[in-house]
Amino acid sequence: MVSRQPLPFGPAVQIAYVVDDPEAAAHHWARDFGAGPFFLNRHIPVTNVVHRGKPSAFDHTSAYGWWGSIMVELFCQHNDDPTAVTERFAKGTGGLHHMACIVPRLHGALAVAESMGLEIAQRANAGQTIFLFIDDVARHGHYWELYESSPGLLGFYEMVRTAHEMWDGSDPVRDITKR
Repeated sequence: MVSRQPLPFGPAVQIAYVVDDPEAAAHHWARDFGAGPFFLNRHIPVTNVVHRGKPSAFDHTSAYGWWGSIMVELFCQHNDDPTAVTERFAKGTGGLHHMACIVPRLHGALAVAESMGLEIAQRANAGQTIFLFIDDVARHGHYWELYESSPGLLGFYEMVRTAHEMWDGSDPVRDITKR
């Protein structure tokens, strides 16, 4: 019998890839994998960015869609400031960046990360949501993105999942930037 280890931060709810063009990548994911529809958000306002203990900036665009039982985020960083993206990917390259988990409390998840010898690569705010990138690249090839459960966050995930369940394959990428 295989011993089941507990998931350190709970189940992954999102898998995220750095891509050159989130809109084009979303069209490919919709066509090739049936993921979507994708909700494109350009130049997402992010504040209080701290990368490896130093203030930074993180200007990025993301496309969010549903695939099977998980959200997919396809994103790019527009600026050259040091971040958990630029420390890992050179311009024009991309790949798996993070697996996201919604945790009950960030301080509890940070204690778990510390007990595993993992460090915070980046901390930032998107609106009222604090998100952290925990560096697990050496061991597992990606960061963990952690954020606390909140009605707004859970509502966003539910909206993307429900859109997928009701989706007829048309209009695979929807720009929500100006809504």
